[in-house]
Amino acid sequence: MTAGTIPALRSGPRYWWRSFLMMTRWEIVGLRLLLPITVFVQLLTGAGFVLGVGLFFGQIPPRAALFVSTGVIVITLATVGLVLGPQLIAGQKAQQTYDFIWSLPVPRSTAAAAWIVTNTIIAVPGMVVALVVANIRYDIDLVISIGILPGALLTLYTATMLGYAIAHSIKQPMLINLITQVTIFALTGFSPVNFPKEQLPGWLAALNEVLPLLHMANVMRAGLTEGIVTGLTRSYAVLGLWAVAATMVTGWVLRRRQ
Repeated sequence: MTAGTIPALRSGPRYWWRSFLMMTRWEIVGLRLLLPITVFVQLLTGAGFVLGVGLFFGQIPPRAALFVSTGVIVITLATVGLVLGPQLIAGQKAQQTYDFIWSLPVPRSTAAAAWIVTNTIIAVPGMVVALVVANIRYDIDLVISIGILPGALLTLYTATMLGYAIAHSIKQPMLINLITQVTIFALTGFSPVNFPKEQLPGWLAALNEVLPLLHMANVMRAGLTEGIVTGLTRSYAVLGLWAVAATMVTGWVLRRRQ
């Protein structure tokens, strides 16, 4: 070091922002081959789920159509954070690139923030297409409000942080993948996302009251409909608690890494 030079400080808002941009570019470039395919799969999944459910009914009731149509956008957001993220991290662990990525000289919070941005790029097109297809297929009565924005952001953030917490807390890649498969099963079959919670057995409905998926559906549905969702404040509170808890777990796990 020559006299009079000052080493660059690895701290402060400017350093964080530059690191965040670098990690966002890293995520997008790293997924340059998978990203278009993943977005396309999300488009097909959202639209296909909407159309496929309708095949179970000769004439789907209007209220059921509304639940399915608004629930599928929750699935498109939640699966990216709860399934895709953990599977990618499991792949990094299996390929032994995980330690290298987390040794990069950037704040670890920037990696999480960059993945949230990447998740948004992946999930939002599928959500929009699913909603458009649902409206065309079922002619549903949507009342889109500004509440859809905070609902979507909180849903995506909570799902991403939960997926992050699971993937970073578990060492075995196969176990991570197993948990993601169970998550898909629970999301589509045993969580009141595409149907009212009253259709569940009492004990399962009570369990879903403290789990995040029901509340993700509530905050999203509240931004798209009127008169269906009750207890919206509680749903935001429960989701907020899950988001904070998942963020704290993720931060604690990552700080333990050298």
